[in-house]
Amino acid sequence: IADLIGKVKSIVITGQCIGGTTASLSALFLLCHLLSLSVYPPMSVLCITFGSPLVGNEALHRSIRRQRWGENFCHVVSKHDIMPRLLLAEIVNHIPHIQALLQFWHCCMASPHLPVAGLSSQVSNDLKHILFHSVLKDLELLTQADDPSESLFWPFGSYVFCCQEGAICVENVASIMKMMHLMMATASPNQSIEDHLKYGDYVAKVSRQFLQARNFEEGIPDSSYEAGVALALQSSDLTDKESVAAMAKECLQMAQHSDKPNLNAANLAIKLSKIVPYRAEIEWYKACCDEADDQMGYYDSFKLTGASRREGRVNIDRIRLAQFWNTVIQMLESNKLPHDFDRRGKWVNASHFYKLLVEPLDIADYYRTGMHRERGHYIEHGRERRYEVFDKWWREKSVPEEENKRSKFASLTQDSCFWAKVEEAKEWLDNVRSERDAMKQQQLWHKIDNFEAYARQLIYNKEVSKDVLAKNSSFSRWMEEWKEMKSQVQQITPLFPGFVDGK
Repeated sequence: IADLIGKVKSIVITGQCIGGTTASLSALFLLCHLLSLSVYPPMSVLCITFGSPLVGNEALHRSIRRQRWGENFCHVVSKHDIMPRLLLAEIVNHIPHIQALLQFWHCCMASPHLPVAGLSSQVSNDLKHILFHSVLKDLELLTQADDPSESLFWPFGSYVFCCQEGAICVENVASIMKMMHLMMATASPNQSIEDHLKYGDYVAKVSRQFLQARNFEEGIPDSSYEAGVALALQSSDLTDKESVAAMAKECLQMAQHSDKPNLNAANLAIKLSKIVPYRAEIEWYKACCDEADDQMGYYDSFKLTGASRREGRVNIDRIRLAQFWNTVIQMLESNKLPHDFDRRGKWVNASHFYKLLVEPLDIADYYRTGMHRERGHYIEHGRERRYEVFDKWWREKSVPEEENKRSKFASLTQDSCFWAKVEEAKEWLDNVRSERDAMKQQQLWHKIDNFEAYARQLIYNKEVSKDVLAKNSSFSRWMEEWKEMKSQVQQITPLFPGFVDGK
């Protein structure tokens, strides 16, 4: 797999039974490895398992959802197969039975020409009965529990339940567990063992049936939602079992209602349009500051006159925008938004523009209120997590932008933390004047030189807005002080060689 990275566009990993577990772990390892490498273009990884035992607990489930990896896993489960359900039950007392069962399945797969019914006689009826009823009992208790997280194993990814009639796909955890129980409740001990060996038949039949028209006994429902539920129920082959049909329908409805990511995204888009006035007022404020007679610029005007009425209104806008974007991140991380939400250009661009526009105000507020004296400098101790999230979204844009030479200065400084770096540079300049330790003084000189080079490069590339270059901005005043200090040092150096180097 390591040799394939960067050479292929996609990898599919698959396996049955314990091989499915190995496939899941291999896919997780590969996804983590690709994440650490930041491979571009990103390689698609798909894991498909058949009758695989579960892997991991609730914590692993949440981690996979948080990384948006659920779509990379498709677990195919036949209607009655006991194997995918084993780890949802208490199996400590049944290890010898499970070992015998695995041996039986191995023999069947090694001898595909022999009929399964003939080989099944090798497994005692007592073993089948004990395992079947033990798993079914624990599954029922689990689906009735108030807190299913008590289970040691949790499903993740998409589950495709297949049978002779078709297949249905479920992603909601509670629905997956419920369908595991309902389908097995209609089985016999023999069916729960033999069904594990029929995946080839099921996949072939489902592929054919997918293209066939379905007939509803009572006509097609008017509602597309009801039609979808009816079709899924029919594909589960539970419509003829009155005792479980109603519960299965309720389970499928619960799966539909529990996840409304696209609707949530649409509602967020409406809310985004409603906060435009807050952003527009901040843009207007920046334009006024850039044209003001005091020539302080956007950052310093807000920092020095934050208590005025005008700045007070801007401050409220800043807080309202922060609340909106915090809500967006919270919804994304709680899986209430589509899995690719953070890769959609509209939201990536909107969050990036928000960061460039508003973070300078957050930095100004941080230093105006003296928080840097209590916590430390902004970048390491005061930066809000949302900005780090938006940095990640911007870095992981699916299509990188072409780098073109700018012909004019940017409307917004492209480094949203630029002013925080200016504040640190101001402190270094103050410290270098008073520092008596030659080694520490040399380190300060080195930091200041690096920042000056970085700032000059931004200016050369025209990646700063004109408020940075305003006559009375913090950066312009810092540059003047720095030039004056360097001039003084250059006059001293010929008289005292090695002065700057601390020799």
